[in-house]
Amino acid sequence: MGTGTRRGPVTVRSLRADDDGLSFVLADRDHDVVVDVLFDGRRVWSFWTLRDSEPRGRERHVPWPSALVRFLDGQASLALVDHVSGEQVAAVDATLGSGAGRIRVVDSKGRPLGLDKSLTLSRLFDSRDPDQLAPLLSSIDTVLEALQRCGMDAFLAYGTLLGAVREGGLIGHDSDADLGYVSRFDHPAEVVAESFRLQRHLVELGLSVTRYSGIAFRVNLVESDGVVRGLDVFGGFMRDGHLYLMGEVGAPFQRDWVWPLTTVTLEGRSFPAPARPERLLEAMYGPGWRTPDPAYKFETPTATVRRLDGWFRGTRAGRDLVWEIPSRRRLRTRPVRPSAFARWVRRSEGAIGTFVDLGCGAGTDVFWMAKRGTPAVGVDFKPSHYQSMVARAARDQVPLTFTWANLNELRSALATGAELARRPGPRVVTARHLADALDPTGLEHLLRLARMVVGDSGRLYLQVLRSPAAGPAAQDPRQQLRRPGAEPGDVDALVEQIVQRGGRVESRHDLVESAADGPHGTEPSEEKREVTRVVVSWQR
Repeated sequence: MGTGTRRGPVTVRSLRADDDGLSFVLADRDHDVVVDVLFDGRRVWSFWTLRDSEPRGRERHVPWPSALVRFLDGQASLALVDHVSGEQVAAVDATLGSGAGRIRVVDSKGRPLGLDKSLTLSRLFDSRDPDQLAPLLSSIDTVLEALQRCGMDAFLAYGTLLGAVREGGLIGHDSDADLGYVSRFDHPAEVVAESFRLQRHLVELGLSVTRYSGIAFRVNLVESDGVVRGLDVFGGFMRDGHLYLMGEVGAPFQRDWVWPLTTVTLEGRSFPAPARPERLLEAMYGPGWRTPDPAYKFETPTATVRRLDGWFRGTRAGRDLVWEIPSRRRLRTRPVRPSAFARWVRRSEGAIGTFVDLGCGAGTDVFWMAKRGTPAVGVDFKPSHYQSMVARAARDQVPLTFTWANLNELRSALATGAELARRPGPRVVTARHLADALDPTGLEHLLRLARMVVGDSGRLYLQVLRSPAAGPAAQDPRQQLRRPGAEPGDVDALVEQIVQRGGRVESRHDLVESAADGPHGTEPSEEKREVTRVVVSWQR
């Protein structure tokens, strides 16, 4: 399941730890194995010695996962242990941060936490005793029985099935339970309709359900110990000799590898499984599924991702950017201060029929514009970002509306563009540090949406990063982990892409932006950033 070829335990000649991460020297520079990182004898994290590190001179360096950073203040005995052989390959006594006290990676109740394969901090199964696992197993029984009452024969899936087949129990470095089912339908629309029928039936049975996508959802149960447990249920179907199972599987498959269902043993209990569970595990994890890998990363083929996105994930695809969220209290009570970019746009334009801010975030720029009498629309991929301004606009009777859109999904971009193109013109569209945060697909959709909205009478105003931030905060690795998703890019390439899509670059301005140039609500900082502003029009 890993990326390297195992030739016995890795040999580490030296290990050191600092606030940036771990640095080590490998005896064999081509030897890539998965190692566990132990804090005072307890596994907290795992990584591959080559895949997850980068060269720094003679050493390899791996940064601390962001989820761990807040705990790394104190002292700890760190050890690297070859996960498969269990052999300790290096150790060091580390002093991090202030160096006061022992480092304890625990929750608010003092219970041990660890990182799973997705680097999510959780209470892992290896920190729980059998009595603590019993409610989870009962929850699996409850959901399987409920699905069967709804007419669906489900089975253990992903890590839960892997643990049952490979070890007969839950995987120690895992933290949740997964179920799956394969529909008898072979058309995506019918499979989606069936999934929603299942959800309605489960709700009628008194269960709480949270939907992830067209054919995946979570069933929320309150266990006997009072813990709310979410069990993921992934739907799938057969089409053209392939099995497609949310969220990672798209592989050649035979129906008799699924039906009739068989059983496997998990923690001493019997649970349903596909007829050939090893075939499904190979489709999920590859031919090396029998070898444990606590740092496993799915490498789902692009074709499979695009099919599952288009069929089932819809307009939620690609929403994994992390942005700084201003304090809601500050947004509700303090005077709204726009960005220097918004002020510049207003000075540059005459009469504006409709002002549209793509990637509006908290909505401070668009609120400020609407406050001055310009009908305005804020567009963002996460409604929680602008909820405070929704309430404030209603309270102050400001001509402002907000709408949701996801530029990573073409259908969302086209629908949003068509709706905004009906607003009074001339329409001005702004995108401050949005083009430099999107992947190529998202950027293409941004330009298409903007062209639809501005038509032949408005303009698109872009601001993008031209170089990394400079200043004390920019050099602090802990601050770097909190930095929003915009990244410096090639402005010339951006301009070329605009021209290729029929746009005309009316002007380009290179300047330096300080933290004071940002909108109200952002955190104080000494950073200065080189940015470029680009003004674009079409068909003039």
